[in-house]
Amino acid sequence: MLERYLSAASTYAHWIDYQFILIAVIVGFWLIAAEGMMFWLIFKFRARDGRPTQYITGEEPHLKRWISIPHYLIIVCDIVILAGAITVWYQIKQVMPPADAGAVVRIIGQQWAWSFQQPGPDGVLDTADDIRSVGELHVAVNTTYHFELMSRDVIHSFSVPAFRLKQDGLPGRTISGWFRPNRVGTYDIQCTQMCGIGHALMAGRIIVETPQDHAAWMLRNSNSTVAQQQAPASPAAANATTMAEVRR
Repeated sequence: MLERYLSAASTYAHWIDYQFILIAVIVGFWLIAAEGMMFWLIFKFRARDGRPTQYITGEEPHLKRWISIPHYLIIVCDIVILAGAITVWYQIKQVMPPADAGAVVRIIGQQWAWSFQQPGPDGVLDTADDIRSVGELHVAVNTTYHFELMSRDVIHSFSVPAFRLKQDGLPGRTISGWFRPNRVGTYDIQCTQMCGIGHALMAGRIIVETPQDHAAWMLRNSNSTVAQQQAPASPAAANATTMAEVRR
């Protein structure tokens, strides 16, 4: 339902949408019921000539039930909302499904930009062919990613509304999380924590690509030449080099 107004581009976006709809329906029902009862009572017991005012303490059994019964029903509704919220929180924040091969992203927030570091073709983070970018993150569709969120200065909050993803980044801490994009497209990245005078300018975008397009993007942007130069030689190559030196 909410997808009509805001794209849902991750596997758990619908979980959060359903929770918001559940809260809106339950709270909306009781709002309408309470306001309707209030205006009905105002109209029914309005001042009339020749009708004395009746004093009510609220302790009369036939009146008290109009408070106690809705009270118990609202407690039941609160339990339903709480159970749904705990389930969604556990599935998104407490459980991290295994990441796909090479699907790790380091996200660094700073005043006032987002920086990203991803593995290159070797699929290993912190190697010579890593891909670094500012303000733009490329990911493959239908791939489970783990992220490491950091902050260089103050508290930032990494938010991708289309993913229903929001996570605070704290200085001195590395916070882990995950997402699995399921729709190709370009989506906004926001900072939703006031972080200084340039807070409103701290935006970026996440580009979800097909696996083929993402592989091509990685080859174009990774420093594969440096990686090959810094990679350790294979045993066969090392033996050939040694034999050549001995012959000399």
